Amino acid sequence: MARRRSTTRSEQDELPEDFTEHIVDIDVTQEMETSFLEYSYSVIYSRALPDARDGLKPVQRRILFMMDQMGLRPDRGHVKSARVVGEVMGKLHPHGDSAIYDAMVRMAQSFAMRLPLVDGHGNFGSLDDGPAAPRYTEARMAPAAQALTGDLDEDVVDFVPNYDNQFQQPGVLPAAYPALLVNGATGIAVGMATNMAPHNLREVVAGARHLILNPEATLEDLMKFVPGPDLPRAAALWAWKASVTLTAPVAVPSRPEPRSPSNRFRPANRASWSPNCPTWWARKRSPRRSRTPSSPRSWPASRTWWT
Repeated sequence: MARRRSTTRSEQDELPEDFTEHIVDIDVTQEMETSFLEYSYSVIYSRALPDARDGLKPVQRRILFMMDQMGLRPDRGHVKSARVVGEVMGKLHPHGDSAIYDAMVRMAQSFAMRLPLVDGHGNFGSLDDGPAAPRYTEARMAPAAQALTGDLDEDVVDFVPNYDNQFQQPGVLPAAYPALLVNGATGIAVGMATNMAPHNLREVVAGARHLILNPEATLEDLMKFVPGPDLPRAAALWAWKASVTLTAPVAVPSRPEPRSPSNRFRPANRASWSPNCPTWWARKRSPRRSRTPSSPRSWPASRTWWT
């Protein structure tokens, strides 16, 4: 039960004469369930998971909308990232500046996004190191972001108030392409999470056009247009075949651009060997290997194929 707080002497003197004390007893279990449910709802819909319509989380949507309002289009010059972060934090996103800057940096990294939405200028990080401070970097919208915000003035989406009811922001961006399938998503909420792989833009658009013309298309029909994910970096499949559910594990090498090895070490009718794979260098340097490429079954099970 909730603990009752006794009133002090000064509070009793300030109370009016016709005041009647009324204390409501609340069950702690019910209160915890209600509060946790509201918190879960807020995290799921307002922070951690993207919207299926535009493929963006709330912080990403607010960044792109504010950059569009600031006129930071691809044909304009870059501005300081700290300026964008300040505008977003002060008007739309009631959270810390580090969360906003981290989201903007990720949208500018070509190795993290299949189709970057922010054109960054400066040190926006790498696979081994983080980005520079927002006072050192500059940013503007990428051409792909304009396809998400280009129709905001056409009154095609609903606008909702911001956190203090002083400004209006779009509840969802009028995306011109399936951004969720193109860039994928990763997020951990309360009680649920998401981890979607990115796909090729041309394949996704071709599949979307086929689905519009053929609403009864099956998964196998769409797989002819979108055969599988398209990762931002070069990847290698550690399996002979990948099922429709993509259960084959994927390993991402450290070098994005493969170099073609000698034909002597390339199996027939197969993709080239990865130069980042240690077993490939071992085969190249070993003078005692006499297996021919025409017998792929004789190769070890730890083979890596470039896709």
